[in-house]
Amino acid sequence: MSRLTKIAVVSLSVLVFSYVGIGYVLGKTDDDKSYQSLSVYGEVLQHIQEDYVDEPNLPVVTVGALRGLLDSLDPYSGYLSPREYTDYKDKQKNDPHSDVGATLSKRFGYIVVVSVLPDGPAEKAGLRSGDILEAVAGFATRDMSVGQADSLLQGAPNSAVKVDVVRRGSTEPQPMELTRGISPAQHLTADKVADDIGYVRVPALETGAAAELHDKLVRLQQMGLHKLVLDLRDCATGPTSEGVNAAQLFVSSGTLSVLRGQTVSKQEFDAQADKVVWKGPVEVLISDSTAGAAEILAAALGDNHRAELVGGRTFGAASQQKLIELGDGSAIVITVAFYYTPGGKAILEDGVAATVPVAPAASDSEDQEAPAPLRLNQLPSSDDRVMRKALDLLTGAAQPPARKAA
Repeated sequence: MSRLTKIAVVSLSVLVFSYVGIGYVLGKTDDDKSYQSLSVYGEVLQHIQEDYVDEPNLPVVTVGALRGLLDSLDPYSGYLSPREYTDYKDKQKNDPHSDVGATLSKRFGYIVVVSVLPDGPAEKAGLRSGDILEAVAGFATRDMSVGQADSLLQGAPNSAVKVDVVRRGSTEPQPMELTRGISPAQHLTADKVADDIGYVRVPALETGAAAELHDKLVRLQQMGLHKLVLDLRDCATGPTSEGVNAAQLFVSSGTLSVLRGQTVSKQEFDAQADKVVWKGPVEVLISDSTAGAAEILAAALGDNHRAELVGGRTFGAASQQKLIELGDGSAIVITVAFYYTPGGKAILEDGVAATVPVAPAASDSEDQEAPAPLRLNQLPSSDDRVMRKALDLLTGAAQPPARKAA
């Protein structure tokens, strides 16, 4: 690369960051520290150009800086290069949409599996909640955005994609091949599980799930059941609006959730008494594979003292992202708003805590593989400790903990 070219790349990089950074600063603060950060970036880039052991590939360095800038915000903000963004748009045009049926996020700098859809390609191949994907399609996921990983896992139906999986308690990656396909439609499972107790499992909160839940609840009441276990474990997909709609079936008054961000008008989602269907006791099962719309639903019932939340803290994902195309054909995905619990906690930052924690069966739980998700239309087994705890609470065999008002 010629010296003139290097100077041009450095100048362009500084201009890009200055445009973004100074624009933000002028609109939000007079703090000189913000200007200083931009100056430091230019200084570092100059030292890379002049002092690095070998002539650096400055376009690659700049892309790395952009990735780091977005990745430092939260797991769902990220940068897509022009090539990656073009590939993303091409894959979005595919009909039918083919992927592996896994919800992804980021932990420890790597792509992690939040949950897998029952009977989907990932579940059939043995992928589990909590698995870390060290590589996808031959690309290391260290510092890869969630959008990039999702795009690599999408493709033509019946095509294969290889991943390297690091299981809980292991440090060695295991190769796994996933066959892309169309995951089966996710429907709710509802049945009687004990005297006067019904059970509803929600594997996903896709559009229409709240209406289906309404019908399931009515059916359970027609069966003469008056107590309910609502299972939201492994539920991590669907629009957030379905979480609000589902919560309205249980909560008669109060705030269900709040959405706000610096450029997003604050929205409060309230309960509506005329939409309530289930007025009897209810316990909600949650875990670290509960995310998104299901977290909104769980927090609404928990913070409004409508149900105990039994199990473990949810993943922490409920938020709103915006895709912004940039002038060079690249794009950024940036989180523009958080969903907050009725108690005022940002779900993406804190998740939703269980009010009745149930520890995993083994004391060395970090060394245990996550249990396989329930398949479609399958009920929990008798050794499901979280389910047993919820049943004990409903039958009076266990007492719920005292809680302060939300």
